[in-house]
Amino acid sequence: MAHRIALNFEDGVTRFIECDGNEVVADAAYRARLNIPMDCRDGACGTCKSKCESGRFRMGDYIEDALTEDEASEGFVLTCQFRPESDCVISIPATSALCKSGPTVFEAAIADVRKLSNTTIGFTVALDQPEALSFLPGQYMQVSVPGTAESRAYSFSSCVSGGRADFLVRNIPGGLMSTYLSSQATSGDRLTLRGPVGAFYLREIRRPTLFLAGGTGLAPFLAMLEHLDEEGGPAHPVRLVYGVTRDADMVEVEKLARFAETMANFSYDVCVADKDSAHGLKGFVTDHFGAADLNDGEADVYLCGPPPMVDAVKAHFDRIGVKPASFHYEKFLAAETTT
Repeated sequence: MAHRIALNFEDGVTRFIECDGNEVVADAAYRARLNIPMDCRDGACGTCKSKCESGRFRMGDYIEDALTEDEASEGFVLTCQFRPESDCVISIPATSALCKSGPTVFEAAIADVRKLSNTTIGFTVALDQPEALSFLPGQYMQVSVPGTAESRAYSFSSCVSGGRADFLVRNIPGGLMSTYLSSQATSGDRLTLRGPVGAFYLREIRRPTLFLAGGTGLAPFLAMLEHLDEEGGPAHPVRLVYGVTRDADMVEVEKLARFAETMANFSYDVCVADKDSAHGLKGFVTDHFGAADLNDGEADVYLCGPPPMVDAVKAHFDRIGVKPASFHYEKFLAAETTT
C-alpha cells in the first residue's frame, strides 16, 4: 500500500511523494527526482538523518554511530531505513535547492472575492490542476498580484475542495493585493501560485492543543480545523482563542461555530482588544488562557499573529510558569507596498 509522505525542507518548501510500505523513503524520493543527502544507503553514515514529525513507520538496520537511541526516541530517523506504515511528515535538514527541488508553480483563476469586513477580504481560486496540489494545513503560497511582477504570501484558509481553495487578506488602504481585490478583481483573472511553503503546519494531535490566532492569522487555523473535521475530529481537546483589535475585524466566526458543532473536542473563544467593544469577551489572547490550558506542560500550542503577539505569548508562558510541550508559531507583517 502506498503512503503519502510530505518532505519539509529547511527553507520551508514542502514536496509530496508516494512511498510503498516495502520501500524506503530515500528510494521513493529519488524516484521522484528529489535528492535527499545520502552517502552509504545502509544505515551506517547518518548523512540522511531527518526527523519524522508525524506518522507511523518501521526502521530497518542501522548502527549507533548513525542514529543514537536518544535521537530515535526524539523522532529522528534515517531515510535510507525508513519504511512508512501510514502517511508521514518528515523534516529534511537541507534546502530544497540542495535536494534539486523547489517550490512548485500552479496556475489558477479568481473564482470569488468577498469583503468579509472593512479590514478583511476573502478570495477563492479555481486551480487548473487541483489534483497536483498538496499542502499541510497551515502552510502558505506565494500568490502573484495580477498586472504586477509582485507576489504576496497567504496561508490557505481552507483545504482544496472541488478544485478550489480559499485565502484571507488584510484590507490595507493602498496595499497592492488589497487594492487589486477590492477594486479591480474580476472572476477569471489569472493568478500564479508558488509553493507550498512554511514550517507552520498541523502535526498529529497527540495531546491537548491550544490554537492562538490574531486577526487574519485565523486563516491557517481554518484550514487545520477543516482537515481535522474531515478526519472525524481530534482525539484530544483543541481550543482556539481568536483575538482581534475591533469588532469590525471579527470574521468567519460562523465557520468556527460549525466546527464546534461537528467536533466534540473543539471549542473556541473570540476576544476583542478595544475597550469600547460591544463584544462580551474583551482583552488580548493572553488574558484568556492560563496554566490549565497548558495541561501542566503536556500541551501543544500553535500561534499565528503579528510579532508583538508572539512576544506577548512567550512572556505569558514565563509569567504563569508553564511551558508547552511544543510551541509552533508564525509571525506575519502585512505588506505595505502600494500601487
